[in-house]
Amino acid sequence: MNPLTLEWIEKAESDWVSLHREIRARKSPNYDATCFFAQQCVEKYIKVRLFEEKILFKKSHDLTYLLELVAPAEPLWIAYEQELRLLTDYAVEYRYPGASADLETAKKALKICKSFRATARQSLGLPE
Repeated sequence: MNPLTLEWIEKAESDWVSLHREIRARKSPNYDATCFFAQQCVEKYIKVRLFEEKILFKKSHDLTYLLELVAPAEPLWIAYEQELRLLTDYAVEYRYPGASADLETAKKALKICKSFRATARQSLGLPE
């Protein structure tokens, strides 16, 4: 695997670890950050596939845009479209004043990320 690909994966996994740390925090959990890290983890795994397929992409955090680009290489990932649209909204919405995530929302973001991460890792031939 390309060294830059491995770096993308390391970054995605760092987001995965941060997501878990925030959702499990007993004192001052940051559910906004949980949602953000879920979005970031998924984004990076999509970008890993785009990079591996040599598909150019513009700088974007829009998971549905990225999903459309990766679809020729990963047609089964389209099944995640609605969930990824929601995850994109979570990441942007909770980064600024006006809205905050709660535990239920954070758990939903975790569930989406967990499922997509497993699918992406399997596609990349990585262990669970």
